[in-house]
Amino acid sequence: MTVLTELAADGTAAVARLTGALPSMSLAQVLDRAELQTRVDRKYLVPAELCAAMLPRLDGEYAALEIDGRRAFRYSSAYFDTPDLLTFRQHRQGRRQRYKMRTRTYMDSGECMFEVKLSGARNATDKRRMPYDAARRTTLDGTARAFLQDVLLSAYRTNPPRAVVTSATTDYLRSTLVQLSGPGRVTFDTALTCTDGEGTTIAADPDIVLIESKSAGGEGPVDRILRDRGVRPVKISKYCVAVAVLYPGVPANPWRPAVRTYFDAPHPLWNRAWRGR
Repeated sequence: MTVLTELAADGTAAVARLTGALPSMSLAQVLDRAELQTRVDRKYLVPAELCAAMLPRLDGEYAALEIDGRRAFRYSSAYFDTPDLLTFRQHRQGRRQRYKMRTRTYMDSGECMFEVKLSGARNATDKRRMPYDAARRTTLDGTARAFLQDVLLSAYRTNPPRAVVTSATTDYLRSTLVQLSGPGRVTFDTALTCTDGEGTTIAADPDIVLIESKSAGGEGPVDRILRDRGVRPVKISKYCVAVAVLYPGVPANPWRPAVRTYFDAPHPLWNRAWRGR
């Protein structure tokens, strides 16, 4: 099943023009800098035309990651949850100790990681990761389960759930900007599609770009640029948004505004009661 459109949508083309106008930075140069595994993320949903308007102020502040001549890269993330969506519900309820578990595959290189994303104090994100076999990216083997248990015991003093299933997969194109005078990064995601465990796929509005600013303190140059444009951060999680559109009727009020913007319309079955699996 093809999950990324072959033709460049408006958002994809706009981001390509933006990154193409900036200086390049190699992966080796990026890795020489702090990885920002503990960081503050701010997320924005913007129309494609705003990307072009941002360019004059981005120039001189950021460089674009380039690998083998590419500045846009295919990502695929497989998320895991309990059959009754325990980790999703913890995020919806705003639990202080919450987490996501996923594999992230960099489709162009074939590299894969198993990641546990922990939510910390003051909206900080702490990401723990280990290399993983891309051929097994939609399942959790014993090594991944042991890693998950170690992370949750050390961070939250809790054991992972026993029953875990692949609850959603997100596929998208990502371009990354790296701050020239600091450790901050900005990612631009386009062509998002969400797929459930049974193969149902829903595509986001191709005109919308998800911008994520990742910084140590939560205030990078791009945050100031967007604020001056009247754009404010939104509450959004790719996983939670994917669940909201893939599981009709599931309570997902915190992400309803983002879903309406990102997917251009309410889900036709939102008013049905969700009965779980």
